[in-house]
Order: sequence, then structure tokens, then C-alpha cells
Amino acid sequence: MKREILEWVDKAEGDFISAMREYRARKRPNYDAACFHAQQSAEKYLKAYLQLLKITIPKTHDLVRLLSEIPPSPVLESLRPGMAKLTAYAVEYRYPGECASREVAKEAISVSVAIREELRLLLSLSRECPQ
Repeated sequence: MKREILEWVDKAEGDFISAMREYRARKRPNYDAACFHAQQSAEKYLKAYLQLLKITIPKTHDLVRLLSEIPPSPVLESLRPGMAKLTAYAVEYRYPGECASREVAKEAISVSVAIREELRLLLSLSRECPQ
């Protein structure tokens, strides 16, 4: 696999690990950060796949927009509603006024895991989850 794709995957995994760590933290979990990093992981996996397909990567955090650049895939299409929700987390909880709950973070993680698993398959990577 090309270095550029692996760099996207490495960044996506870093965000995935951060999201999981913040969600699972026993002391002072940061659910805002868990949501943000869940979104970032999904975004970077989508961009890795676009790189693999040799499609120009738009400068956007909008997961649905990124999905629209990819040839139709029934499995990825089934994740569209979750992607729409996850997109908001790129900014929604980054500023004062809003805070993510444990339930919101759990949903964000769940969507991110599903996107990660599908894109790792499409990228011919193992489904292993870091612990």
C-alpha cells in the first residue's frame, strides 16, 4: 500500500485510539473529545479510501460529502445517517456552550467503529481493534 494511504490510516488510528481512551476513562472522561476524535477517525479513513481510489480529496470535515465522492457501496450507504450525525462532532463540542453526554459519545464511537471496520476491509487491512 502506498505511503500516503498508510499515513491517512495511521492518523485515523491515532484518532480512534484517542476516542476510545477518552470514552473509557475512569477518571474525568472527556466525552467531547471522544466525539471529536471519533469523527476525525472516520474522516481520515474516508480520505484514505479516496486516496486509494485516486480521487481528489476535498478539504472538508463533512463525512457525507466525502461519501458522495466514493463509488456507491451498499454498506457505506447504510452508514450515511450515522455519518451525518458524526459530522457535527467535528465542531459541535469543541467550543463552550455544548457538552457531549456519555450516551452521545457511545453513539459516536459506535458509528466510528462501523465506519472503521468497513473501510479497513475496503483498504485490505485487518479488522483488529487497538486496545
